[in-house]
Amino acid sequence: MSFFKKFFKDVIRKKTDPEDDTVNVKGKPKPKYYGTVAPYPNFNASRDASTLQSAIESKEVDEDVIIAILVKRNSEQRQKIKVVYEASTGKRLDKDLKSVLRSDFEEISLALLMDPIHFDAYLLRKATKGFGTHEDILVEILATRSNQEIREIKRVFKEEYETDLEKVIEDETSGDFTSALLAMLEANKDEGKEVDTNLARKDAEILFEAGENTKGINISAFIDILTKRNAKQLAKMFQHYATVSDVTLPKALDMELKGDIEDCLIDIVKCSWNTPAFFAEKLHLAMKGHGTCDDTLIRVLVSRSEVDLKKIVEEYRAMYDFTLQEDILKDTKGHYEKILLQLCGPH
Repeated sequence: MSFFKKFFKDVIRKKTDPEDDTVNVKGKPKPKYYGTVAPYPNFNASRDASTLQSAIESKEVDEDVIIAILVKRNSEQRQKIKVVYEASTGKRLDKDLKSVLRSDFEEISLALLMDPIHFDAYLLRKATKGFGTHEDILVEILATRSNQEIREIKRVFKEEYETDLEKVIEDETSGDFTSALLAMLEANKDEGKEVDTNLARKDAEILFEAGENTKGINISAFIDILTKRNAKQLAKMFQHYATVSDVTLPKALDMELKGDIEDCLIDIVKCSWNTPAFFAEKLHLAMKGHGTCDDTLIRVLVSRSEVDLKKIVEEYRAMYDFTLQEDILKDTKGHYEKILLQLCGPH
């Protein structure tokens, strides 16, 4: 919580207008690309499938070749390689890789072979299956995906696991936390960039009355506002909240809530203000202290490699005075280390 208290303190003071995330291409504005993995310019699916087959079937499995192809091709190109590989060999690429690779290097290689929506559905199933539920992963995915992505994830989840994601959430979680997750699964978040100052002021007053200025807490008001407003709207609301309350919103949440719902709402607040910083913190905690949470390294680096991993790397350096690559070098080794570093982009 200490990191976020400092983080939110900066939010109140910081100018809320985001940087210009567009670039002119042939006279037309297009979104800047902050991924570290881009389409390979001289792509040939047949050639790559043949090269991978040779690397897998050689006497000594050529992990370097596998890394070079998986990291230098984007997800769409990898899907084409899978199709060609199966057509030419009669075997599935993921199963062949699984038969020759081991441990974390195997896990990240198989993750890279999934398209983003199937990977997210797989992560959600993994987080809710077996003993215990990984609540933080549920929030991470649902709070950082677009409405369209969430709708696609629900569709794929139903196809792959023959049950509705909403039902799994209801079965595996409880109380207000379930309500928050289901609200995010509705995929009705405002994704625009418009800011309504009057609405921000009204929302701040509603949350103040729902939390600090009443006995108990009206959690549904927090869930409704934090899961429905766009990022810029929430940033403006945070500023107004600081004018009606003696404490910041995260501190108010800390005072009034506990357990999964507190962590959930605070993560939503973090994501709404600075998604790359949210993921940078996740990566840092995965390597902090004894042991490494390799599941987190794989999940974040793979899922953000074509979204905003460049920004995450930049935030990591600004927040911790070390580069993400330096910490990966300390905590990992071998070909697993190599593929992680290549996903991060140039050091």
